[in-house]
Amino acid sequence: MMTQRHRGTGAGEDTPRLSVVVPVFNEQEVLPLFAARLRPVLDRLGMSYEVLTVDDGSRDATAAVLEAMRGSWPQLRVVRLRRNSGHQNALTAGLHRSRGQYVVSIDVDLQDPPEVIAEMLRLAEAENLDVVHGVRSDRSSDSAFKRGTAGLYYRLIRRVVGAAVPPNAGDFRLLSRTAVNGLVDLPEHLPVYRLLVPWLGLPSGEVAYVREKRAAGRSKYPLAKMIRLALDSVTGFSAAPLRVATWLGCAGIALCAVLALGGTAAYVRGDVVPGWTSIVLAVVFLGALQLLCLGLLGEYVARIFTTLQGRPAYVVASDSGSAAAPVREYATSGR
Repeated sequence: MMTQRHRGTGAGEDTPRLSVVVPVFNEQEVLPLFAARLRPVLDRLGMSYEVLTVDDGSRDATAAVLEAMRGSWPQLRVVRLRRNSGHQNALTAGLHRSRGQYVVSIDVDLQDPPEVIAEMLRLAEAENLDVVHGVRSDRSSDSAFKRGTAGLYYRLIRRVVGAAVPPNAGDFRLLSRTAVNGLVDLPEHLPVYRLLVPWLGLPSGEVAYVREKRAAGRSKYPLAKMIRLALDSVTGFSAAPLRVATWLGCAGIALCAVLALGGTAAYVRGDVVPGWTSIVLAVVFLGALQLLCLGLLGEYVARIFTTLQGRPAYVVASDSGSAAAPVREYATSGR
């Protein structure tokens, strides 16, 4: 299947200096607050910019709110996806269609303060960096459960993937056009950008900020999506779970050998006791071990199956920034 990608331009009169990519899903309450806070920040930068919002198949009044905002904000650009494709795929659509020499990705909930964008730009230009990560120095606005699971996620990822992944760095970051083009060229079908961006190995820096409370609405990242992100992160960047399955298998065999030796010794001593309990425990343990190993293998097989299907990661319905936007435009894995 032929791969179609929309690649941002590198030069031209209509090329903005900065693109701000904002994935949006059912955010009708927070959008006006977000615009009221983001627009003054960008206007004060003194450079051309575009705000590229990606409506990820919202089912509320998000689309109507965005269209109303476009009337008074000419730099606002709205890309609408035909169906809900997930946060990372919506971010992919925005990155692939962005035109700026610098591209900032930020969520709409205002937990990541837009004011930090100016500091990111200054650092990138002063030190000639291709990547500037927004790192959360204070997460006290999050619940204890959220902080605990996030800390566990980053410890796991840094252990499995490597120390190059900045701790407490989500999807609030600045990328140069070189970095964006590098991401566009990667054949990732299930991207996790907080891992992909460090993998590029480009010159990078960090800007610390205090994470704020969500301005309005409800979180679009419940526990199920957090678990899915963790699974995609681990299975997409490491074969360590397969090795875990191997070691668990070896441990199970060793345990069975110990039980066999113990049973033999008891038989020799004549101290044989009806062992239905030990048999049941051994069967349950081995059955659970086998299911765990099959589940780990299944995660990798599922990724292969999804990639071989070649279905589009997202489908664009419209793009207000392109007068001749195609009816269908998509990005698939590079094959």
